[in-house]
Amino acid sequence: MKHCYVLLSILLLLSQLAAAQISLDTVARPSPITLYGYIDGYYGYDFPHPDNTSRPGFFYSHNRQNEFTVNQALIGLRYDDGNIRGALGLQAGTYPEANYAAEPTLLRSIYEAYAGFRPLKKTWLDIGVFGAHVGFESAISKDNWTVTHSLAAEGSPYYEAGARFTYEASDKLTLTALALNGWQNIRDNNRAKSVGTQVQWRPTEKLLFNYSTLFGNEQPQDSVRRFRYFHDFYVTYTATSRLQALLWFDIGKQEKRRPDTKDDTWHTTAAIVRYQLAPQWFVAARGEYYYARNGVVVRDLGPTPNEPDYFVRGGSLNFDYRPNKHVLARLEGKVLNARNPIFANTDGAFRHTYGNLTSTIALSF
Repeated sequence: MKHCYVLLSILLLLSQLAAAQISLDTVARPSPITLYGYIDGYYGYDFPHPDNTSRPGFFYSHNRQNEFTVNQALIGLRYDDGNIRGALGLQAGTYPEANYAAEPTLLRSIYEAYAGFRPLKKTWLDIGVFGAHVGFESAISKDNWTVTHSLAAEGSPYYEAGARFTYEASDKLTLTALALNGWQNIRDNNRAKSVGTQVQWRPTEKLLFNYSTLFGNEQPQDSVRRFRYFHDFYVTYTATSRLQALLWFDIGKQEKRRPDTKDDTWHTTAAIVRYQLAPQWFVAARGEYYYARNGVVVRDLGPTPNEPDYFVRGGSLNFDYRPNKHVLARLEGKVLNARNPIFANTDGAFRHTYGNLTSTIALSF
């Protein structure tokens, strides 16, 4: 905790320097330094209603219920003068507590920390910790179309550490290649590196196509090597100024543990439609499913053949109220159904069906 205080003090000092820089800049030359912040306070309630305050273990964001708490409190600085860029963001809350549990204590406070420059025109080379290149949803809930994250997002990386090379081929096409410490790892757990790619193509202002990959050995240092192959596809379509749609599909495979077994595979789909009811009101509906043989990735990085498959499907309905550009109030109801009884009941037994309500108020600047 002492290290967190030191980092926060450095960040606050840098923010004061940024403010001083901004005051000296002229209107014609805006400052390359940006200070940003975000707080996401929430309360959730589950059905059935367990005695504890934890939601199912495959939820990492908004993962508490019957408790007023903070999902993510974030403050950071970004620098970008067109040729050099970097960022430092520090976080706290139930999201980093759950999702960074495998990281060393000091590193759990890092939301982003990277430095980069343009080695060639239209290219960037960044090294450090940054948001994952896979998936439509980011860790910052307010930037997503729904309060809680999709099963696809909860079952794939939110962050990564490594080197990222980006080529801005045109205003419609961006290509990215990455060398990473692993599947959502800041600290490398096996001294092997993973590689990733991303292609983003925007043929029109209304359409965006994304295809990302991630490949590597994700087993711990003392385990047998088992390569993992992951493909992430999504497309967004802005039908009108008020109507947006998303279709998302992920598929992955991890090599089998023994010759007499099958590879562990998983696939997931999410479809979301978002509509602006009025200038300050939005509604979003989501349908989704997630299947993982033997619970690979979702429950266990290296599952045994006799572990039950994970198959969950469901839907949610989300309402947003945005009184101004800095505040967002949200309410979501979600219902999930599992093939196997995996949701804890109030009597200690397990059931197939689960539901929750989640309300949040987010402040950002």
